[in-house]
Amino acid sequence: MFEEGQLYAPVTEDEHGVTVHLTDDHPGANDPEYRRRREVIAGPALRWSPGDPVPRVEYTDAENEIWRTVCAELTPKHERLAIRGYLEGKEALGLPTDRVPQLDEVSAGLEPLSGFRLHPAAGLVPLDQFYGSLADGVFHSTQYLRHGSQPLYTPEPDIIHEVVGHGNLLANPAIADVKRRAGEAARRCETAEGLQFVADVFWFTIEFGVMYEDGELRAYGAGLLSSYGEIEEFRGATILPLDFYSMGTVEYDISHYQPTLFACDGMSELTERVGEFFAEFDDETPARLLADRHRSAS
Repeated sequence: MFEEGQLYAPVTEDEHGVTVHLTDDHPGANDPEYRRRREVIAGPALRWSPGDPVPRVEYTDAENEIWRTVCAELTPKHERLAIRGYLEGKEALGLPTDRVPQLDEVSAGLEPLSGFRLHPAAGLVPLDQFYGSLADGVFHSTQYLRHGSQPLYTPEPDIIHEVVGHGNLLANPAIADVKRRAGEAARRCETAEGLQFVADVFWFTIEFGVMYEDGELRAYGAGLLSSYGEIEEFRGATILPLDFYSMGTVEYDISHYQPTLFACDGMSELTERVGEFFAEFDDETPARLLADRHRSAS
């Protein structure tokens, strides 16, 4: 399992203004201009409330160039390695590839397709809020971009991960429904352990899921679909069939390519079996799964 906070730079605000706390090994840690830019983008998102207009960011030429570079690199990889459902969603949503889209622009495209919309996030969103909001058709998205020195890598989710990865998935109504059910599962959790189990199964499905399609292993996880490097490497991982207890309890390191992935056997196993898991999940589910495993082994 992992702690969601490891993924995001913390954001705070005091009498001196907004501060984005980058780790020492972040590509932008020693770039004062990048740090200031992150704080300019984070401020309006930090102060935003539902019902307010979604903050718009005037992206710079350099930021738009990062978006163009990543889109140009990922497009042929998607055609070769992504599932059909992702490619269909991507075509239906029709995101621009020459500039960074605004969150309200992405929402305007998503809502007629799946009912989802994007809310701005300055950085870390608490687990219960992030996952629970999915039940309402809300996905929390950052608005900043990765550091320009490494346009094809980011140590944390940026708008490329959120929109190119998750946004295009949400444009597919069947996949969006699985996410909505994950949100409903999170809402039913009354314990931190139950919520973490939901988050970990989400990690190995919606974030890093793979699928056999027409005899080929293809990616549907947003983390793979937005990663220039890892999308080329996932077929070399240890590939296991779906095992929800293992997915919810295995230890893994978010800072490296995932060595073990769990594969759905076609879209129906994602929409039906994974969807059913989330639809039926409650705090007692992990114990039931463990008991079932012990019975099967005896």
